[in-house]
Amino acid sequence: MNAFSRRGACPALSAPMQTGDGLLVRLNPVAGGLTPKSLIGLCKSALRHGNGIMEVTARGSLQIRGLTAESAGLLTAEVDALGIAVRSGVPVETGPLAGIDPQEIADPRPLAGRIRAAIEEAGLTARLGPKVSVVVDGGGQLAMDAVTADVRVKAVRAKGEVLWSVSIGGDGRSAKPLAAVYVDAAHDIAVAALRMVAEKGREAHTRDLSERQLNSLASWRSVPPPSVLPDISPARGEIALSWPPSPITDVAPFSVESGAPSAELPISPLAGEMSGRTEGGAKERPPTRSPIGMFDLTDSHALGIGLPFGSMPAQNLIELATQASILGSTEIRLAPGRALHFLGLTPSACFALQASATDLAFVTDAADPRIRIAACPGAPACASGRIATRAIAETIAAEGSDLLDHSLTLHISGCAKGCAHPGPATLTLVGDENGAGLVVDGTAKALPAGYRPGYDAARGVVGVLAVIRRQRHQGETAAACLARLDAAGIAELYRRN
Repeated sequence: MNAFSRRGACPALSAPMQTGDGLLVRLNPVAGGLTPKSLIGLCKSALRHGNGIMEVTARGSLQIRGLTAESAGLLTAEVDALGIAVRSGVPVETGPLAGIDPQEIADPRPLAGRIRAAIEEAGLTARLGPKVSVVVDGGGQLAMDAVTADVRVKAVRAKGEVLWSVSIGGDGRSAKPLAAVYVDAAHDIAVAALRMVAEKGREAHTRDLSERQLNSLASWRSVPPPSVLPDISPARGEIALSWPPSPITDVAPFSVESGAPSAELPISPLAGEMSGRTEGGAKERPPTRSPIGMFDLTDSHALGIGLPFGSMPAQNLIELATQASILGSTEIRLAPGRALHFLGLTPSACFALQASATDLAFVTDAADPRIRIAACPGAPACASGRIATRAIAETIAAEGSDLLDHSLTLHISGCAKGCAHPGPATLTLVGDENGAGLVVDGTAKALPAGYRPGYDAARGVVGVLAVIRRQRHQGETAAACLARLDAAGIAELYRRN
């Protein structure tokens, strides 16, 4: 293996990406989950061929770090030998409880499968950029609202019927809604949007679609004739849906009860912002249910367990998966929010596995402040890291636990690449030649507003949190309190504390 994927591309099993601590691969099982035996085998392979660090990303992907050119090939062979089929192509993502959640409005897997097949049949995989993605959300106990995507399709109920709300760009809050339609039209809109993006080139996203294109997608009523979707349009992706719309039987122009983006549908489309397949999103939003904890399924229970800062030694995962197998878990699914879901458990088994996970230093409490912090491996694990990110994160979590609420996102990055959280965060610590810089409401690539030595960075952030503790009004979130202080004032607090 002589060439590795460039940064910004997806570091797939067949295309490792070079990082500061060696090669990185990312994988998602085709079947949606792994057996405990398969996860144990994968962890042992990571110990043999990588640096023994396993990660689950904010989007729910599994990462293996510290590979070499030779060991990456050996890892791939062992993944094949374990019988783990991994997804490739444009990600079309569903939730970790898809198809097994009794509170789900609709099973999203059939629609997701149809969209995947249509992408392949249309030859779009090679024409779309590596960060283009689709989310299909069936609703239920764990929404996919925190995951960004170019196209979002979510099941909603309207006057006793199941419809699919289609929006483009961003996460569940920032995406721009188009319409609520029946399943066939939802499929067609999603594929048409991706074709429009493909016409604009591999750097394009749905945020680049024109108002005319968005209006054409929002006016979709029925399956268009094939001529409507040419491979190359004269206006570089301007696809006009010119056939006469059918009667209003394929779109629901009435209010939607739950899960809809707005009270009235369809909604006039507007161009939106998104960040592709990144672990981002720092906009304040109402809290949704955490992936951590116990979930009732139809005939069993699932237990969600988090990885602190998304990372854990492979040996700890081996011990946890072994205990899960003994307790009767049949499947382990990766979950957005840097978590694992252990399926097929009884309530007593959930409590026993939770206790074991706590002893192994996993996150077992939805209120654990560590889940509010994104931190890359940093120094000394990563050669690019300028600060000890995980040590800083642990100190801040311990001393500011009461202030790390759902409103505040803290990102600690060893360098300006921002691997753990490419999107903006409320507060970002970034290491560079000047020490640990503080960025307010921005990304690790932004110019820091203030610096202090890397070894003392945690104290600076804890000082900012202490001011929030003193000045926060009753019922006010931490982020709202920070918003009353300008960036210069926050930077000064960081520098002097």
